[in-house]
Amino acid sequence: MRPLIRPARPEDGAALARIDFAAWSPLHAVTERPDAPADPFFDDPRDPREHLVAEEAGELLGYAVVRRPVPLPAFAHVRQIQGLAVREEARGRGIARALLRACVAEARAQEARRLTLRVLAHNAPARALYAAEGFRIEGVLPGEVFVAGTYVDDVLMGMAL
Repeated sequence: MRPLIRPARPEDGAALARIDFAAWSPLHAVTERPDAPADPFFDDPRDPREHLVAEEAGELLGYAVVRRPVPLPAFAHVRQIQGLAVREEARGRGIARALLRACVAEARAQEARRLTLRVLAHNAPARALYAAEGFRIEGVLPGEVFVAGTYVDDVLMGMAL
């Protein structure tokens, strides 16, 4: 069964907070491990209109965030994926790929010309997925992020739409 990918609704917040909390990992997180799920999940700057969710049989399996990276007119043609998480028990089923493809479709629907993302260099599974879906490395910021006691490169990836 393929998951339904749909826009998030405000009432999805609690489930998405649990997914986000459970998915935390130094492989991709640039913040300290939270003590509890975000409450509320949707707040400033987290807007449900910028989130896509994967749903199957009424259950949320994951989410992705696609938004303008900078709120200035000069960047109006760019969208950036600023988060993607899938419940551990749902991994390996193509849900992250489906969410990523939905982000591309959403950026195109918003008439964006570019879609970008940032990924930590040591997150090989995510980098492989992004590359397989057409994202290319556009830059590397060496040692940009200090996470889990070590400096990690921040990899900038993007694609033309």
